[in-house]
Amino acid sequence: MIMPLLLAACALVLAACQDGDAPASIELGRKVYNFRCYFCHGYSGDARTVAASQLSPPPRDFTKADPARLGTRRIVETLRAGRPGTAMQSFAGVLTERELHAVAAFVQREFVTAKAPNTRYHTEENGWPGHERYAAAFAFATGDLSLDVPHEQLDATQAAGRRLFLSACITCHDRGTDTGAAVVWEPRAVSYPPSPATCLSCHNREGIPARARGASGRALSPTYHGRDHPSDPGDPYSIHDRAPRIAGLGKLERSGERLYQANCAFCHAADGTGRNWIGSFLEPHPANFSDPAYRTRLTRARLRLAIREGVEGTSMPAWKSVLSDAEIDAVIAYVERAFLPPQVRQAARQ
Repeated sequence: MIMPLLLAACALVLAACQDGDAPASIELGRKVYNFRCYFCHGYSGDARTVAASQLSPPPRDFTKADPARLGTRRIVETLRAGRPGTAMQSFAGVLTERELHAVAAFVQREFVTAKAPNTRYHTEENGWPGHERYAAAFAFATGDLSLDVPHEQLDATQAAGRRLFLSACITCHDRGTDTGAAVVWEPRAVSYPPSPATCLSCHNREGIPARARGASGRALSPTYHGRDHPSDPGDPYSIHDRAPRIAGLGKLERSGERLYQANCAFCHAADGTGRNWIGSFLEPHPANFSDPAYRTRLTRARLRLAIREGVEGTSMPAWKSVLSDAEIDAVIAYVERAFLPPQVRQAARQ
C-alpha cells in the first residue's frame, strides 16, 4: 500500500516540476511574458491593447479561457509551434525550454485560472520613476473614464489626462472606449517624436506651455512631461530619437535623411541604434548600425536587399512597393554617412 502512495506522490511532484509551478519558475514566466507577450495579449492577459485591436483574428484573451481546457501543456505547444493563420508565431527558436514552460505556467495560473491583474508594471525598476505624476491619465487606462466622453463634460485635469493618454499610454493600453462603438485611435510609440499639431494642444505657437489649472485651481507643474520627454537626457529610450546633426550632406544624402527619419527611424531609432522604445521591444531587435559586429557584415548589396525585400522572421517589411530604387539609394547613402565610420563605409561599398 505504501509503494502505490509513494509512486502517486512522486508523480504529483514530477507533474508540478514539469508544469513549472515553483515560485521561481512563475516569476521567470512573468518576466518573459512582460517583455515578449504583453504587447498583443495585454499586461493582464485580456488582449485589450491597440495592437490586439488591429489584428485579425485577435490575440487570445486568457481571462476568458476555460482552465479545464487551456492547461500549461497546451500553451507550451502553442508557444513551440505558433498558430497558423494568426499573428502568433513560434517561439521555439527564441525561448529556452525552461522559459517556454515558465511562461506557460505563469499564463495558466495568473490569467486563465486566477484572472489576476499581473504585477504592477510602472515601477522604477522597469524604468518608470514617479509614475504617479501621470495620475490624470489613469482613469482612461483603467476604463473609469471613456475616451468618447464629450470634451465639455471633462474638467481641465481630465482633459489634460486624455491628451496624455492619447499621446503616450494608448500605445500599450486599451483604446479606452466603453460607451459605444469602438473608435480606432492612431497608435504611436511613447518616445517617437509627435507632430507639431500634437504639441500645440498644450503649448502655444511659441512653444510656451499653457499652464492649465486642475479642478483645485492649482496650476499644473511646468515640468509636466517628466523624464520620458524627448528633451530629457535621463530617459533611456527617447534619447535615441534625436537625429544626428551632420554638416555638408549632399543632395542624395539629404533626401535619404528625410526618408529615413520619416520611415525607418520608427524602429531603427533616429540615431540608428534601434534602442528607442519600439526598437527595444521588437524581437528580434532592429539592426543597430552602431554595433561593430553588425557593421562587419554590412554591405550595400545586403542593405539594399533588406530594404527592398524585407527580412524574413523579423518586423522588417519589404519597401519595394513604397520606395523607388532612387529613394532606396538615397536611404543607403544617408545610413552610410550618418551611422558608419569612414573605414566601414568604404568596406561596405566594395
